[in-house]
Amino acid sequence: MTNKIIRIGTRDSQLAVWQAVQVQQQLEAKGFTTSLVPLKSEGDIDLVTPLYEMGVQGVFTRTLDAALLSNRFDIAVHSMKDVPTQTAKGIVPVAALERGSYMDIIVPKNGTAFLDDRNSVALIATSSIRRKAQWLHRYPNHSITNLRGNVNTRLRKLSEENWDGAIFAAAGLQRTDLLPPSALSLNWMLPAPAQGAILIVCRDDDHYSYEACKLLNHEPTSICTHIERDFLRTLMGGCSTPISALATIDAEKIKFQGNIFSVDGSEHLDIEFEEALTDESVSMGKRAADTLLAKGAGRIIEQIKKAGH
Repeated sequence: MTNKIIRIGTRDSQLAVWQAVQVQQQLEAKGFTTSLVPLKSEGDIDLVTPLYEMGVQGVFTRTLDAALLSNRFDIAVHSMKDVPTQTAKGIVPVAALERGSYMDIIVPKNGTAFLDDRNSVALIATSSIRRKAQWLHRYPNHSITNLRGNVNTRLRKLSEENWDGAIFAAAGLQRTDLLPPSALSLNWMLPAPAQGAILIVCRDDDHYSYEACKLLNHEPTSICTHIERDFLRTLMGGCSTPISALATIDAEKIKFQGNIFSVDGSEHLDIEFEEALTDESVSMGKRAADTLLAKGAGRIIEQIKKAGH
């Protein structure tokens, strides 16, 4: 094994560093030498503007992408759900690590009575337009307030503000050992495409880093997230479009669930199907998206664009 050091670029938040350390440990277990290079991203600096007003696609990744292309490090580690479906020119996806939890959770402030009644009134915090749309569909009388920042900041804000609860990705709180005992899984809420998965990218001319990181790829995660992101790409959606997708593999079968909502949750289209896992399964996401487009998903997308999201 060569002594070449693989420099690992990461955002400097607790969760991002945790993810980069997983990559570091797995590479070093295979005999590679590594170092961590933390950077602050735009998404971490601006903690006020709602994500869907920031151009969003790549808001947490473009700072790292620019530094990667400038050779400040050799690979970058991202939460895959933050990565645009079209990566920057000169950068290639290399490997998906085995996926963590894809679930969304609610952390209630003072009890959960507001969850038991569809007609209850409550104030819920989230910056995700996808979570907002699905929540308002289920609880049309609730109000949504913006919540930005890393998981530590968001938990602190929840404790300080007069909110009934805040929505998080389970994986983020689990990975940072910050999951409160009061947290409840939202089994009815479909996740963002690739939620809970970690992606490694590198420059397209860096064959050493590519071959090293390819060894870490978890094939079932790679297949499922590819399908979910194809669904998103075909619907031409981004973080500012309420599009959800989940593919799971069990006993040589693959199941896909996907949906698209209007921003206020009043309209939605969903799809669900299951088939044997074959080479053709990688097209499931596109096929599902094409089905929803034939059912009128384009009209919902146009409404979202006209509303400025």
